[in-house]
Amino acid sequence: MTIATSLFARHALLPDGWQDDVRIQWDGAGAITAVKAGVQQQAGEAAAGLVLPGMVNLHSHAFQRALGGLTETAGAGPDSFWTWRDLMYRFARHITPEHIEAIAAQLFSECLRHGYTSVCEFHYVQRDPQGQMYARPAETAERVVAAAAATGMGLTMLPVLYSFSGFGEQPLKPEQKRFRTGPAEVMQVIEALEGLRGPQLEVGVAPHSLRAASAAMIGEVLGSLPQARPVHIHIAEQQGEVEQSLAATGQRPVRHLMEQFEIGPRWCLVHATHLDEGETRALAASGAVAGLCPTTEANLGDGLFPLSPYLAAGGRFGIGSDSHISQSAVEELRWLEYGQRLLHQRRNVAASPAQRRVGDFLWQSALQGGALAAGRPVGALAVGKRADLVVLDSEHPNLAAISPEDVLGTFVFCGNDNLVSDVMVGGRWMVRGGRHVAQDAIAQRYRDAIAQLRTLRS
Repeated sequence: MTIATSLFARHALLPDGWQDDVRIQWDGAGAITAVKAGVQQQAGEAAAGLVLPGMVNLHSHAFQRALGGLTETAGAGPDSFWTWRDLMYRFARHITPEHIEAIAAQLFSECLRHGYTSVCEFHYVQRDPQGQMYARPAETAERVVAAAAATGMGLTMLPVLYSFSGFGEQPLKPEQKRFRTGPAEVMQVIEALEGLRGPQLEVGVAPHSLRAASAAMIGEVLGSLPQARPVHIHIAEQQGEVEQSLAATGQRPVRHLMEQFEIGPRWCLVHATHLDEGETRALAASGAVAGLCPTTEANLGDGLFPLSPYLAAGGRFGIGSDSHISQSAVEELRWLEYGQRLLHQRRNVAASPAQRRVGDFLWQSALQGGALAAGRPVGALAVGKRADLVVLDSEHPNLAAISPEDVLGTFVFCGNDNLVSDVMVGGRWMVRGGRHVAQDAIAQRYRDAIAQLRTLRS
């Protein structure tokens, strides 16, 4: 009889590196209760060859998954983040709560199949198409929570504070009316979600950006939020944003944020693309997490994060798929390293004296930063953490006759096949043989939602 609450891994990535013959045990609540290396497989015990901790996707706008590939036509003038944003706004005005749930479920099933086991949802479609709050203030947030529960994805829900269209408290544009929230509305949503919190769900907050939320408003929300909860914010994504911040406040956005608030490990500064040297050192010293989304940042033409000096200063980072043009953790990490290679015209940038193997450095560092950003006990195969496991396909040619020390370098940098075979989240197998356990039903609901949205889009 198969033992349901343990897995024997011939090779497992533990916090101190690869270990052989590892037994991982978990309880009925999905928490790891024991991890022991150098053991023998028990009779009937489930086994796997190569086992990793599941990756954290620290930045997601789930509804944007429906936009994939639809914004790749050049306009009459130069295209940028700002022209992309206008297209996104027009698309968002038609989305219903039912669409949001179907799109999020499809996204989460795809992320799971590529090795993500946790997502931080930066959720800002709060109102109905007319700009009114739903009868249930957390209606759309609850739909994303339902999608996570249906797919098995671990979730950190981050209701967004979004009050202005630009620095200087400029009024929102008509196309932003679905996003409008002040401190009272955000706290309404957070309080409505409190009863859903549990091992698979945490609730924090996300001031959208310094251009969309004033320091006073952010301070008001932080004063009402329990101190341990995660706080995420978009920051310095575009050169235009930096210029606007300088004009409005006399300071660059990261510097201004740090002078207004005590920034520490509960904070995730998403993108932080454009930093000067002082900001880079200050962000690293703060213990906050830089939330990097390389595929979206490349797709939108944002720029490149100063990774090398940030790492030299001891900075933490994690990865997110943001607009979801990719759902692959491997692709985010590959883009992160390759962008730096192109910038510095050298190889193997993301490494340290303690860890020279770039794939291992990237995966372990992103796990640690992602776990902080999620505010959940994830990111490691260790006692007390969630039983979130990724099993790689040991039979794939890329992994043939390979030593464990070379697995992550191969996984991250070799080929385009998805090497993820099985995925467990919170002690439950959600992906088997590369397929989500509910993949067909989820995909059909997504196809139905997309057919409706593309009929309505204008």
